[in-house]
Amino acid sequence: MNGLAIFTGNANPQLAKDICDQLNVSLTDVLVGRFSEGEIRVEIKENIRGKDIFIIQPTCPPTNDNIMELLIMIDAARRASADRITAVLPYYGYARQDRKDQPRVPITAKLVANLVVAAGASRVLTMDLHANQIQGFFDIPVDHLYAINVLCEYFKQKNMKNLVVVSPDVGGIKMARAYSKILGASLAIVDKRRDNPEKTVVMHILGDVKGKNAVLVDDIVATAGSLVEAIEALQSKGVKEVYAAISHGILSGEAISRLENCKALKELVITDSIPLSKKKKIDKIKVVSTASLLAEAIQRIHTEESISTLFEAANKVRL
Repeated sequence: MNGLAIFTGNANPQLAKDICDQLNVSLTDVLVGRFSEGEIRVEIKENIRGKDIFIIQPTCPPTNDNIMELLIMIDAARRASADRITAVLPYYGYARQDRKDQPRVPITAKLVANLVVAAGASRVLTMDLHANQIQGFFDIPVDHLYAINVLCEYFKQKNMKNLVVVSPDVGGIKMARAYSKILGASLAIVDKRRDNPEKTVVMHILGDVKGKNAVLVDDIVATAGSLVEAIEALQSKGVKEVYAAISHGILSGEAISRLENCKALKELVITDSIPLSKKKKIDKIKVVSTASLLAEAIQRIHTEESISTLFEAANKVRL
């Protein structure tokens, strides 16, 4: 791993440390703080001239602060004569603003991609984008990983019987089908109508769920409003137990109280792409690590090896 340097901002330092432990390397000493007026201050404390840089910084809440930290760290690395700079974004913020679905609204996912490229990133490593086409927003190579194998391994260890995988909407059918094939489960879909960006109304359940244990799969849980609506609809159709497998646990607004009050939810399983604060830690929430997945991807990129094997299985079942 000669010539490799990994550093991080304040978004998810624990994940960065876990990745370094997997790679048996040390985090590069980088100061990421604030000046008295609130401006972000970055200083790389070690020589990185000619090195292969990986900056681990999910753009999770506080989203704008973490994005600015990422951009400034990229710029600092570029001006310090780094050979290559890879932005490692386990969670890509603003991804839900990926299309112009109303008059006079921005495509912010594209804007953020432009900023990352303009700052000087050579490539991007990310995981479970809200929409696959976001890869095309970047004018640099993008390696897109999936947390499906990590999450499925958790449920395999539980040896659950009579299982059905449920997509929370029509758009998630491909992902749900991938989970169902890996877990050897049947498939169901929640048909819903979205009244506004934060609220949905469940219309129908497509598929047989009565008397089964359900696993709801999605990429993001924010306020948990849609998730709880879907769980209650499944319960009304006679589901025994409901689990949720979500790649990115934002858990904003009233999410925690909704999850606590949702008696039908047995467990919410999320990854560590976004750090779970102490006030959000409840018994229902289980966190699985993606450090080994990201570490292997970083190692393969650094040594110029193919990383397709890391997502090949997921792609095969999704197509």
